[in-house]
Amino acid sequence: MTSPTDFTRDPFRLVVLDMAGTTVADGGLVEQAFSAAAQRLGVRSGSDEHARQLAYVRATMGESKISVFRHLFGDEDRAQRANTAFEEAYGELVDAGRIAPVPGAREAVERLASEGRTVVLTTGFARPTQDAILAALGWQDLVPLTLCPADAGGRGRPFPDMVLAAFLRTGAVDDVRRTAVAGDTSYDMLSGVRSGAGIVAGVLTGAHDKDRLTRHGATHVLGSVAELPDLIARAEAAGLPDLAARAGAAGLPAAAARAEA
Repeated sequence: MTSPTDFTRDPFRLVVLDMAGTTVADGGLVEQAFSAAAQRLGVRSGSDEHARQLAYVRATMGESKISVFRHLFGDEDRAQRANTAFEEAYGELVDAGRIAPVPGAREAVERLASEGRTVVLTTGFARPTQDAILAALGWQDLVPLTLCPADAGGRGRPFPDMVLAAFLRTGAVDDVRRTAVAGDTSYDMLSGVRSGAGIVAGVLTGAHDKDRLTRHGATHVLGSVAELPDLIARAEAAGLPDLAARAGAAGLPAAAARAEA
């Protein structure tokens, strides 16, 4: 059984990374695809209803998209129609070359892998859209496992399911606290905290700012995912304590331990 002292010296062998806004720069394509989907369901662009719905989409960045549409459109049939329209619109934008890697993201993933860590990419998109993004970037073989909400039982963020699915499927670590999670939204932070991950890093290349990431449990806030390998290395060298436990009850806003380890 691992003692508390041994725990602080164990490496972070599992790294779970969000895609859009964290490792993938999409330039606001989520909002564009949502507007196309809403219009198909009769919501006129520029209307008060469209503005209200778009505000909700922005507030829930990182959440499973079908969950967002269930909230916005009520009945399951309309939600599914909206989700299909969204996925089609987003896929067309991806095919048009409208996405790119966040600078340094691929290099960060490759460095983490070279250090013996298992990297998993996660998303709130459906599997066809996730696969389209991976293909557009040439990332099909970049990591050994990619997950969407359906791969983890259907619940996306802010639930911890995808992080825990990565933990269970890879077997990379024997203690979930030796997992590092990184994302650009408050829901990424909640998902990481609720999973029990030891590092929950917010990045400033996507939807939410430093204050919002911190309020939702970020243990660290980074300029981009390119800084994550150095953060993990410093944390291991210093013997990082259980930051997730210090964050308080799972899922509650918490004071961040942002000082460098």
